[in-house]
Parts: sequence; C-alpha cells; structure tokens
Amino acid sequence: MTGFPGLTSSFTSFTSGKLFRIITSALILLSAGLFFSCSGKDSTQTLRIAEQYGLAYAPLQLIRLEKQLEEAGIKTEWVKLINTASIREAMLAGRVDIGFMGIPPFLIGRDKGMDWKIFTGLCRAPLGLVSRNRELNSLADLRAEDRIALPQPGSIQHILLSMAAERELGDSRRFDSRLVTLSHPDGFSALSKGSGISAHYTSPPYLFEELKLKGARLLSDGETAFGGPFTFIVGVARGNLSMEKQKLLRNFNRILIAAMERFESDPESTIQTLKSEYAISESLLTEYLLSEGLEYTPEILGVERFQDFMYTSALIESSPAKIDSLILKVAGEVQQ
Repeated sequence: MTGFPGLTSSFTSFTSGKLFRIITSALILLSAGLFFSCSGKDSTQTLRIAEQYGLAYAPLQLIRLEKQLEEAGIKTEWVKLINTASIREAMLAGRVDIGFMGIPPFLIGRDKGMDWKIFTGLCRAPLGLVSRNRELNSLADLRAEDRIALPQPGSIQHILLSMAAERELGDSRRFDSRLVTLSHPDGFSALSKGSGISAHYTSPPYLFEELKLKGARLLSDGETAFGGPFTFIVGVARGNLSMEKQKLLRNFNRILIAAMERFESDPESTIQTLKSEYAISESLLTEYLLSEGLEYTPEILGVERFQDFMYTSALIESSPAKIDSLILKVAGEVQQ
C-alpha cells in the first residue's frame, strides 16, 4: 500500500552552495549502492520505471492496477525509490529508463551533465510548510534552533522554501543550516509526535493529514512562494534510449495521458480502482483526490522560473537553457 509506511531516516544540514552540491552528490552515491545491489540487467523489451511516494503518482498506480500497459503489450518493471537522488543515479547507470520527480531535481541532474529530458508533466499539487508549534505562525518566527524536515537538499520542497525565504525575508539561504532530511512518511510521523522537528515541508496526502493535526498551521505554501502555479511532478527519460525503448515510451505516455484525463472525466471509477492502493478510507481518498489544487495533467509549468532562481542562488552552475532543449517530444506531446 502507499499510505504512510515508515522508512529509515537520515539527517543532514548545509550552509553554502558548495556544500549543497557535495551533500547532493553524496546522497546520489549512497542511494546508488542500495539500489544497484539488487538491480537486474538491461532489457530492450522492458520499460523500467521509478516513482516515489504520495498521491502525486496516482495516475501511475491507476495504469498499473488496471494492467493497461500489459494489455497494450508493454512490459514494465517498477521500482519505488525514497528520493530523487536515487532515481538520478539509477538512470545515470542505465538501470532505470524513466523516472518521476520534481523539476528542481531534474535541473540539478542536468547541471551535473546528465543526458535526460522531460517527456510529460504528471500533476500539480498543493505543497506547504506545516508546524504545530504555537509560537510559530510565519517563516519569520522560525528560530535558529528550529529544525525543518523535507525530502532532501535540492528537492522541490527545499527550493520552494528558499523562494519563500527570499520573497518574505530577503535571504534565500536563511534556513539552509536548519534542514533535516526525512522521507514524507517519516516527516509526517515526526511532526505528529512532536519529535525532533518544528516544521515539515510536504505534499499530499501528508500535507492534508498534517493540517488535520491539533494545533497545525501552514507557515508557507508553495504557490505563494513560487509566485504562481507550477508543475509538481514531471516524467523524465534518459536521452540515450534505444529505438525500441522510445517506442515503448510513446505508447506508455499515450496510456498515461489517458489515465490523467480519467481523473477529471470519471473520478468515481478511478477512486474505486485506487482505494486498495492507499492506506486511507475511501471517503478520505475521495476528499483528497478531488481537493482544490490537485490536478493530473501533462502540462509543464515553471521550468524557466525554477531555472532562473536556482542559477541566481548558485544551486546550479549552468546558465538557464531554452525550454525546447529540455523537453523530449513523444506521442501525445506534452502541453507547454
């Protein structure tokens, strides 16, 4: 199930752009060892797909549970990884063909020389920083001793926090030394127990669950920090896919886009299919999937803004690229 499973936690903090890049590289190498020890050999007939946790990935769950890919003759291997560093390294080594992640981690990989491109958007979603500490009502209230949990340095949550800090406090690096790296499930658990952190930057369903906790309040929301709407998760493909893999990707993308459209055209049937996948009640799943701000769409929004901010903040070194150079055209082309 995809509810709130506990995962082994790790902690880290950083204080400069240089140290940020060192820590990011270390996370990539560490995750590589964990994943590659059990990876199989490459198969030109199989599309290997990496995903993460949360409601953002519901269209992927839908096509898997309904076996739509098998019916279309598409062989797949699925792997669920704990963060985008794991996905980047898996793709770099050719063990995964496509992965789903936020735009900032994609840009970090490109900055490090990775040959990959975005082939679709997957969803927009509300993201936010939640606290239960009654002394904290805004970013300005966070003290030096307060610790903020998020998935990892360079995650979309980290970049949105940095954007909010720049917008509200004039310092994008204000909270860099106060970060704690936790998976979404572990961050939810820590905030629920009031253990080790003062706030958690997360996404649905964890965001929705946290806001129901006693004394919970939103210190910052992603769309305000960003300055408008943005795509939360995109699909990314390796740039050196074989012709056979490209054919599989085109067919996969066609089925995925149709699944995204079903969330709007036929939400009842999609919820009936997905209710066994998430460890929450059907009524709660319905509430969450139909909540304002959660939208499954191939549209890609925000790449340019993320690029510009990360470049000026020294989180990437490469000059911003034109959007067309970052997008891989496949059947059922993405909307820009």
